[in-house]
Amino acid sequence: MVGNAGFFGFVACQKNENPPLSGFDLENSDARAIEIADRVMEAMGGRKAWDETRYITWNFFGRRRHLWDKWTGNVRIEAGDRLILMNINTKQGRVWINGEEVTHPDSLQNHLEYGYRAWVNDSYWMFMPYKLKDTGVTLKYLGEGQMQNGRSADMLQLTFHQVGVTPQNKYLVYVDQKTQLVGEWAYFRDANDDSAMFHTPWDNWQRYGNILLSDDRGRRKHADIAVCRFARIAIHQSGAGGLAAIARPERALTSDFTRYLRKKRRHNGTGALLDESAPPLPPFSSQK
Repeated sequence: MVGNAGFFGFVACQKNENPPLSGFDLENSDARAIEIADRVMEAMGGRKAWDETRYITWNFFGRRRHLWDKWTGNVRIEAGDRLILMNINTKQGRVWINGEEVTHPDSLQNHLEYGYRAWVNDSYWMFMPYKLKDTGVTLKYLGEGQMQNGRSADMLQLTFHQVGVTPQNKYLVYVDQKTQLVGEWAYFRDANDDSAMFHTPWDNWQRYGNILLSDDRGRRKHADIAVCRFARIAIHQSGAGGLAAIARPERALTSDFTRYLRKKRRHNGTGALLDESAPPLPPFSSQK
């Protein structure tokens, strides 16, 4: 967990300006819960830093690799022999299987639906604390509690209305009273359930660019996280099958991911553009 003086100095200089997204259930959410959500955003670097962060890449538990342009909604997803370049707002895009582009409309739609659902799931496991005041969310304060690590926490309940792919879910989010960072969550398949299906920690908060992210979910961990100053995901590039670039990371990449990118550069002869008209290399997995 982040807990040094430099981190708290960084937090202290941030302004607590965190307006809810359009459609957030302000009427039925608790003022106390909203106040805690604002403190969480501030502890992670602040809303301004989050909004100004554009390109993020990560490996979801060794299963899928994502490169996300937050500003446009364009994403690149590598999953086994499948490569997806799509926009998660329009759900339009292109797909390759073993380097061959999928052109049959029904097959393409099925793969794009897979990509959308995978991105919704994987990004929530990565960025949930930044989405406490998202569209369709209702926040309730459930009082104080104790996390599995014994630390004291404020408990927030998240329920949803007509958003995402599983709006019937419910989450109980534990906010560490000392760091103001999310330290644990509990997942309920249905909002009416009394017992959670699982409890998972949110550990190892680290700074990437100007924001904090957590990679540790107990038995599983995200890998190869980086905030990039520049990237390119051109979904409808004519003749080239789509281009993507990762350059100038804000945070030093892991040594394994650096080797992966170097291998990519040797493959296509450039450190800037990855040409998807050629068969993609197998996605790298660094799950421990």
